[in-house]
Amino acid sequence: MLWKTLLLLLFYYSAHATVTYKWSRAMLYPAAQRLKRSSAAFLNPVLQNSLEDVVLLYEFLLAELDIDKSQRISIKDEELASLRKAAEFDTICNEIIPKSITEIRRLSSRLSSYPRVLKKEDFERTVLTMVYTAYRAAQSQGHQKDTWVESFVSLYKALKHDLMFPYSKEPS
Repeated sequence: MLWKTLLLLLFYYSAHATVTYKWSRAMLYPAAQRLKRSSAAFLNPVLQNSLEDVVLLYEFLLAELDIDKSQRISIKDEELASLRKAAEFDTICNEIIPKSITEIRRLSSRLSSYPRVLKKEDFERTVLTMVYTAYRAAQSQGHQKDTWVESFVSLYKALKHDLMFPYSKEPS
């Protein structure tokens, strides 16, 4: 019996260790693993590669975003919108982050059971999903508003857990 259990644990560990990085990232943001139409490269942009990029992302968010009826996000400031990083921001916001409440809840569920610290692109996408969720909560009323607020809080808790992960002695 002990050998069977040990063999099963060894098999599980082996299977878990062979899961590729792309597969585990695709679990959080499947749209980031789609192929670009114009090339064979994956659609996987990252905004934050330097401190200047972080400041620029902050400027994008402060410059006021426009979210149209079809839930497409764009930067209102034309000067900022013309930057190369704005195109990556557009791709992330309109092609990668989830927009429906079902997809956002699915993401929250995956994040709550995520076994390690998020990669910077996943953290960035989760923050942008939170921004979108806050916008939808502000625009909604009644039960819909409560649903969006619950999703926002769930994403907040997941990010807080991720930030505290290296310092926590036990999972929360």
